[in-house]
Amino acid sequence: MFVILFAIVDLAGAGLLLLPAATTGDEQLTVVEALFTATTSLAVCGLTIIAIGADLSVFGHVVVIVLIQAGGIGIMALASVLGAVVIRRFGLRMQLSAQAETRNLAVGEVRGVVMRIGVVSLICEGVIALIIIPRMWLGHDLSLGAALYSGVFHAVSAFNNAGLSLYADSLTRFSGDPIILLTVAFATIVGGLGFPILLELRRHLWRPSHWTLHAKLTVYTTLLLYLGGSLVVIVLEWSNPATLGSLSWPARLVDGIFHGVMPRSGGFNVLDVGTMDDSSLLVTIMLMFVGNGSAGTAGGIKVATLAVIFLVVWSEIRGHAGVHVFGRRLSSNAIREALSLMFLLMTVVVVSTVVLLATTPFKFTQVLFEVVSAAGVVGLSTGITPDLPPAAQVLLIVLMVAGRIGPITFASALALRERRRRYDLAESRPIIG
Repeated sequence: MFVILFAIVDLAGAGLLLLPAATTGDEQLTVVEALFTATTSLAVCGLTIIAIGADLSVFGHVVVIVLIQAGGIGIMALASVLGAVVIRRFGLRMQLSAQAETRNLAVGEVRGVVMRIGVVSLICEGVIALIIIPRMWLGHDLSLGAALYSGVFHAVSAFNNAGLSLYADSLTRFSGDPIILLTVAFATIVGGLGFPILLELRRHLWRPSHWTLHAKLTVYTTLLLYLGGSLVVIVLEWSNPATLGSLSWPARLVDGIFHGVMPRSGGFNVLDVGTMDDSSLLVTIMLMFVGNGSAGTAGGIKVATLAVIFLVVWSEIRGHAGVHVFGRRLSSNAIREALSLMFLLMTVVVVSTVVLLATTPFKFTQVLFEVVSAAGVVGLSTGITPDLPPAAQVLLIVLMVAGRIGPITFASALALRERRRRYDLAESRPIIG
């Protein structure tokens, strides 16, 4: 049902963008351009093959914003509701344990879930807009009307991790501005954490001991990746004259921190990604693959999945039969789901990269970056997206849809399709390694 609903809204958005009123010039968008723009908006990805600010009219911008808002709120609501559905699928003991651990909402509270998520989203977007609008107006020579228009658009895009900008150079014109860039980065972090984590932090922000296992894994892993990613980017790009090397050291820190946050599904950029060193591109690709929190607007395999896989490997290295963390033992179901999800996304990335390498003239790093950005619904690009042939752009559309709805539906399906075997076969062991 979710796939069908997503397709209907996506096609409706593409149809509106095909209208003459959606563009500024006499030339309308092609079918591929309209579908690509609608998909990247609804999937809150951020890749684009047109200039959103220059090519689309006010009507076109409204269509994009509505699609972004629908995609962001819809994804958070669906993931939260499916979490409740999965819990109700199991026996009473499992339900009680899971409800106590996750404090999830009951299936019957769907309307309440959507209302709360909508209110939280609008409040966060409003606060973000109130911070960046005065700075755009007073600090960057924009008129009050232009600052209001730009501030609202970028606030919605930032909180929903869409990464779409009215400017062809994304947020490069605000390079070194801590008020705008750090506010947008913080908005991306909050939106990417997911509604369950936001609800958890609202209850027990200063009492980590009361956090659920999911909250602990998500928050701690997120902090580690944000700090580590920002530090690595700053160190690797510090002397690169095409990125951070030509800036003052405060601006280098601000831009480096901003780029360390954006690969986690933010999508905005203040650095020319195409001129970054290969080492920095590889780090960015890894961050894009991971994404952010579950039931949030970010893509990727999610930080909780990464944490589970790391804990499995760490326990195996230590020779432990089970996986224990924060006073809890991870269920075998969660481990299997994490490994399956990671393997599935890796397979999609590898196959898509091979196809694009065989059909386009671009380098391996550029193609891999583009594929991971689409599959992880991030939106960063080395600049090759508009130059790809239409068939390759259609493949990116498929990747954005798969990256947006695939992990949610796939993980839910794994949990809901679980069957208990009435018997086990004799145990055997292949040679590993």
